[in-house]
Amino acid sequence: MKAVILAGGFGSRLSEETTLRPKPMVEIGGRPILWHIMNIYGAHGVKEFIIALGYRGEVVKQYFLNFYAINSDISVDLSSGATTVHQNDNQPDWKVHLVDTGLYTQTGGRLKRLKEWLADDETFMFTYGDGVADLDIAALLKFHKAHGKLATVTTVRSPARFGRLVLEGDRVTEFYEKPEASEGWINGGFFVLNRGAIDYIDGDETIWERDPIERLAHDRQLMGFRHYGFWSCMDTLKEKNMLEELWASGKAPWRVWR
Repeated sequence: MKAVILAGGFGSRLSEETTLRPKPMVEIGGRPILWHIMNIYGAHGVKEFIIALGYRGEVVKQYFLNFYAINSDISVDLSSGATTVHQNDNQPDWKVHLVDTGLYTQTGGRLKRLKEWLADDETFMFTYGDGVADLDIAALLKFHKAHGKLATVTTVRSPARFGRLVLEGDRVTEFYEKPEASEGWINGGFFVLNRGAIDYIDGDETIWERDPIERLAHDRQLMGFRHYGFWSCMDTLKEKNMLEELWASGKAPWRVWR
């Protein structure tokens, strides 16, 4: 089972952190959020990743090229320049493919560019490089295999920080502040797809969340896996700081790995 992760966007809404690095490399607890996402999958046995690069892709490449050394003890002989990286048995046994999918390619286009990295009948995971959850990946996969459709999207409750109101024209007819019962389901990422779902993508300009998803739904090929637990994206500095606080507390809900 492979997991495809989008890591090529500009992250403009988090510009305080993304001037010199792509958003998936913004750190939570001293580790890129990409590392957190990969560990969520890794906790459920997913060990092969395809990372779709774009903006500042070299930062992601440098991180993984130096991953073993960064996360191990090192001895450096300053007289000769010889370096010894000491064995670290706690390193993850992942295989990571880092693929340039273009600087301005949209989300659907990035996925389409990765089609040749997947076998003809392959089922794979697919998500964004900025969201974490205490998601049961095994249950998600079981759900996908049971319904036999091309695509499954993990649906999550709209975060409580968003209040709700009802409009008639420009007039507000109802206003309620963050009541759980009134919150709807939204796209939480963490898809499971059959390779055939990629055929719904036209090209580089295609936004995955628009035409492809709409067509899959119209063709009755899209199912929703309800996740009732923790989920958060990292679109803004406020959200980034919230995730930092949770991690620092030692009670980060998405830490489903040891």
